[in-house]
Amino acid sequence: MKRATTADSPLRRYNPDVLQKLSRLAKQLKREVLTLYCAARDPRTSILARALALVVVAYALSPVDLIPDFIPVLGLLDDLILVPIGVWLVVKLIPEDVLSDAREAAARLEGKPVSYVGLAFIVALWLLAAWWLVRLLLPRA
Repeated sequence: MKRATTADSPLRRYNPDVLQKLSRLAKQLKREVLTLYCAARDPRTSILARALALVVVAYALSPVDLIPDFIPVLGLLDDLILVPIGVWLVVKLIPEDVLSDAREAAARLEGKPVSYVGLAFIVALWLLAAWWLVRLLLPRA
């Protein structure tokens, strides 16, 4: 029986430049999500842009997806399509000076530790949304 080696790894079949480019794009997307978070906290940002930014940030950072990741292809496509489109839309709604300041703030925050308070807020938000959806869909007795 032939023993598998790292040379047989599925990742070895792909061009390393493609993997590096994907990694760079993922880091850039993460930085843009953090930028949206910072912009949403800026008082110069409009209410609509703030609300959409918080929705995009919550979805991007949430462990709960609209389409679960274990569903082949579709599970990952929602992250590859919805999050970048949401980021693009919200970036278009934020004034350039606010976006520039938010990018600077995001660069400072990038190396900081994870906020467990933020995690608790996101989980509470999803639980509240699930509770509301159940109440909406289930008939009252």
